[in-house]
Amino acid sequence: MADILAFPARPAPDRPEPLWREAVGHELREERRTAERTLADVATDAGVSTQYLSEVERGLKEPSSEILGAVAGALGLRLVDLTSRVSRRLSQISGPVCLAA
Repeated sequence: MADILAFPARPAPDRPEPLWREAVGHELREERRTAERTLADVATDAGVSTQYLSEVERGLKEPSSEILGAVAGALGLRLVDLTSRVSRRLSQISGPVCLAA
């Protein structure tokens, strides 16, 4: 399945760099879809609401490390695996990355 939300290797000059929370959300959503799991299923396993997980996946919420660990765990990932994936994705982008909004 083509990934519509993929970040470009080099963003256009007029396009802002992705925020950390957006990149984390993208990785979580990608992993959930790859595992063919629903938002509700993962949210229940992680102990968060479906709405909150949806907002995290869309990069609208800045989740705590505890929440990230719970969601990553529900997807069978360690927190270090998730952060490594996000770091690799962001390292492919030239220029600064915003870590907070």
